[in-house]
Amino acid sequence: MTITVNVSEVTAKFSELLSQVLLGEEVVIAQKGIPVARLVVTDTASPRIPGLDKGKVIIAPDFNEPLPEDILNNFDSSL
Repeated sequence: MTITVNVSEVTAKFSELLSQVLLGEEVVIAQKGIPVARLVVTDTASPRIPGLDKGKVIIAPDFNEPLPEDILNNFDSSL
């Protein structure tokens, strides 16, 4: 279920709204009746850990070398 509240209500009800989000609700924040933001629970199942994928991506030594002519010819030069 989605709950819609106006900006003026958010500060007064913030703790209550957070409780609703933690229960799986989505809160839409509106300004003058126009939705401007969503308050949703974050995905805590997969936190970002620096270096977790280290060694899984390999950049070829010739990465910055010009492409071969046969590949370059397939590009549209009119762009």
